[in-house]
Amino acid sequence: MLEKLTTGFIQFFGNTGIAEMFSGDGVIWWKTVLMIVIACFLLYLAIVKKFEPLLLLPIAFGMLLANLPLGNVMHPEFFTGKTIDYGMILQKGGLLDLLYLGVKLGIYPPLIFLGIGCMTDFAPLISNPKSILLGAAAQIGVFITFLGAILLGAFKIGGFGADGTMETIFKEAASIGIIGGADGPTAIYVTKTLAPGLLSAIAVAAYSYMALVPVIQPPIMRALTTKEERMITMEQLRPVTQKEKIIFPIVVTLVVVLLVPDAAPLVGMLMLGNLFKESGVVDRISKAAQNELMNIITIFLGVTVGATATADTFLTPKTILIICLGLVAFSVSTAGGVLFGKIMCKLSGGKINPLIGSAGVSAVPMAARVSQKVGQEENPSNFLLMHAMGPNVAGVIGSAVAAGVFLALFK
Repeated sequence: MLEKLTTGFIQFFGNTGIAEMFSGDGVIWWKTVLMIVIACFLLYLAIVKKFEPLLLLPIAFGMLLANLPLGNVMHPEFFTGKTIDYGMILQKGGLLDLLYLGVKLGIYPPLIFLGIGCMTDFAPLISNPKSILLGAAAQIGVFITFLGAILLGAFKIGGFGADGTMETIFKEAASIGIIGGADGPTAIYVTKTLAPGLLSAIAVAAYSYMALVPVIQPPIMRALTTKEERMITMEQLRPVTQKEKIIFPIVVTLVVVLLVPDAAPLVGMLMLGNLFKESGVVDRISKAAQNELMNIITIFLGVTVGATATADTFLTPKTILIICLGLVAFSVSTAGGVLFGKIMCKLSGGKINPLIGSAGVSAVPMAARVSQKVGQEENPSNFLLMHAMGPNVAGVIGSAVAAGVFLALFK
């Protein structure tokens, strides 16, 4: 009897994830342990530090699930080929393999934009159309990092363009550069099309930097502006009529999609959501899009993207370099917005506070709140939030347009 129990226990233990981790097959055990530690650290940032918890928490837990041996909830190898074997996924795929199809097929990011559109007020941008220039200027980090990544790939630094072709280098560089837009869904949408092998690293980098906006941006803003500039009080924005708010999403859709057709899924859904909100005739649909639909898609998107971060794909020198390049992209975008704000300040005779330029990245509304906070540190009576929301929502449009440009050139 004792022998049977011993044999049964040995067989049971042999089928556990612990035994698999130390069996010597597959990924080296310390890599698995390290990925579990990284996932737990991200959970700590989401829960304790409250860094973008709505997305960082499901991403971190998805990463944890995918790295537990024998869980079989996700098989990234099913999605690495040029074509998707749907039969294999349906027969042998885990839960997250099935949910990941929404990422691979480009369904989740546009639906996220639909919900964002329902929650976005474009009145500050409509009231001050010049702020769209700040949103455009804050995309400079996207294109500078794109060029930098091309150079790294051309000199075979960091493992970019593994197959040695310039086409692959361009696609990977575009996916890395889009991190500078500080827009997670846009980064995912571009990367899943151009460089799916980099998706986990780029998604973690994009959402990490979105969460770290209050940490990264203020030092750059203070370094590039004077105390007098930070104290500038801006005039109150003019009221915007309901008719203007309804016409705006229709006009933006027409203009952007006619110029950059590949931006249609993102910009179209963003503007449709905003039209739901501003028209006032589909209140039930608007509430569903910004609550139930947004929450469900956020869960699916976060968990499945996190699950792509397995040890063999994530723990590479390329991942570290991508995270570093993402920081450069985001920092340069912030600097670009502030510097263009300084130019507008000079041209306006000191009527525009350059701090609002930093909100040109599309981390809505966190970047606008940072502009408000830094401005109030110098002048407690200064209220820049609504002025900063103009460049902030312009940045959402700008990052989607940049994504459309990359997709048009390289897909």
